[in-house]
Amino acid sequence: MCGIVAAAARREVSEILLEGLRRLEYRGYDSAGMALIDQEHGLRIHKRKGKVAELEKAQREQPYHGTTGIAHTRWATHGEPSGVNAHPHISGRRVALVHNGIIENHATLRAELVEEGYEITSATDTEVIVHLLHRSLAIGGSLLQAMQQTVAKLEGAYALAAIDTQNPDTVVGARKGSPLVVGVGIGENFLASDTMALRQVTDRFIYLEEADLVCITPASVQVYSADGREAKRPIARIEEGLEAADMGDFEHYMIKEIFEQPEALEATFAGAINAQKIEERFGPAAPALFDQVKKVQIVACGTSFHAGMVARYWLEEIAGVSCVVEVASEFRYRKRVQHAGTLLVVISQSGETADTLAALRNASADEFIGSLVVSNVDNSSLVRECDLVFLTRAGIEIGVASTKAFTTQLVALLMLTLALGRRRELPDSRQQDIITALQDLPQCVRQTLELNEAIRLLSEAFIPKRHALFLGRGIQYPIAMEGALKLKEISYIHAEAYPAGELKHGPLALVDHDMPVVAVAPNDELLGKLKSNLEEVRSRGGELFVFADKEAGFANEPRVQILPMPHCPEVIRPIVYTVALQLLSYHVALQKGTDVDKPRNLAKSVTVE
Repeated sequence: MCGIVAAAARREVSEILLEGLRRLEYRGYDSAGMALIDQEHGLRIHKRKGKVAELEKAQREQPYHGTTGIAHTRWATHGEPSGVNAHPHISGRRVALVHNGIIENHATLRAELVEEGYEITSATDTEVIVHLLHRSLAIGGSLLQAMQQTVAKLEGAYALAAIDTQNPDTVVGARKGSPLVVGVGIGENFLASDTMALRQVTDRFIYLEEADLVCITPASVQVYSADGREAKRPIARIEEGLEAADMGDFEHYMIKEIFEQPEALEATFAGAINAQKIEERFGPAAPALFDQVKKVQIVACGTSFHAGMVARYWLEEIAGVSCVVEVASEFRYRKRVQHAGTLLVVISQSGETADTLAALRNASADEFIGSLVVSNVDNSSLVRECDLVFLTRAGIEIGVASTKAFTTQLVALLMLTLALGRRRELPDSRQQDIITALQDLPQCVRQTLELNEAIRLLSEAFIPKRHALFLGRGIQYPIAMEGALKLKEISYIHAEAYPAGELKHGPLALVDHDMPVVAVAPNDELLGKLKSNLEEVRSRGGELFVFADKEAGFANEPRVQILPMPHCPEVIRPIVYTVALQLLSYHVALQKGTDVDKPRNLAKSVTVE
């Protein structure tokens, strides 16, 4: 969601801040701004509604320079997208501040500040923070002390960065419920909401912990824990090359990331040549914890939730382990009854998803025997706070609509299924079949990618459509859900998914010649029933687009278009069919002319509730 970049350096930093914002554009935003302290210790601010390009234009037309500054891309929560509501917010022409998150008690604080004579000019919750900071500075003390006093009054989630003209070489930050990292340089230091923003200036980072405060200058980094004591946080070096974030020869990041999936899947499974090796990927404590597992509770949001739904089929059918899957925003707020021996599994591409993180923190020790996170980002909050960790190896994913992060999550969850199955006497032959299928997976995906042109041609039928229905049965139902989500995310076509057996219970009323129906039809034990369901659609004038195993016995006929899929082992078919639906969504969006990589109103990492 919102992006923060801040710098305290011995060189001019305006271009560093702008480049940082460019690198955070993938997160989703609606306005951008930058504040610098100039040579005369004055605040210089540009704020613009719209893209970072508008901010760059303002800087070209009226250049501001400084060695200390903060910058921000805003995703509106309180107040519409506008220049007034854009960050940074200022107080007394002395203090400027940027904020990610939501302040829940902002209305109370606003009333208190107005009564004291502060003028509130925006509709944001953020503006109260900068006035509180100014109020604390006015009665004496350092910028750090003022930030400590300010955050003590805040309820909600925040990542903050602030500058003060009377402390011109200093940036102070704080985090609670929203990520903030320190970029460590030589003669310069930085803050950002994402390491991606600072990869052009450093590869060394400090990951702040919950309730940490930080003070950076060109020469120093000081971190303080919630109790006000100075804390030592390790410096981590990121080795992944910058080229991973380049678009290369592709038109969009999304299609690049779709085509990167064979290598990402192979990397995620690499080295696990037997079930015992697979256990090692979850950490040294995994074997002892897995021995105690009697049930799995999966908690996730969005695409990751769909991965959890697929995993439920695997865990119950293959491993014989009971599994419940729940949306994190619901799980965290309901009273729960858990069975003894339940393992909590949280899934998050970024490792910072606000509702999933809150669900983990809300889970009590007597509910679960332990926690496991599946994530693509090392050192993220969920990774640091879970007992066991499985890091997928999808690499950097820029497109807002998740592709390779989702399919590598599925590989991780299949590996979890295998590890737990070993403890429930899963036959060696079945274990080996699954391992062989995983080894075959990259090639099956490559064969699916060869269908790109055929899928592009098929996508043309969706150009005039406003609605679509996705159908699947069994383990392919959550894949149909994922296909519908991808289509609505990037093409803005209203799309819903149902188990095919539910057609008669309502959705069939929607079917007519204007409603394309996409079906996922592998050659499995439910194929016959699915064919009957699809005939109901065709007989009512619906237009069918069937992604079918080449051995499933489908043929093109009036109002039925078949996309023949490669034949592959049954256990990996959900992953393979996902790739085809990703390509469909991409090409429909391309035909519609929407912003494929940065769909409207959406953010890559949802770090607020």
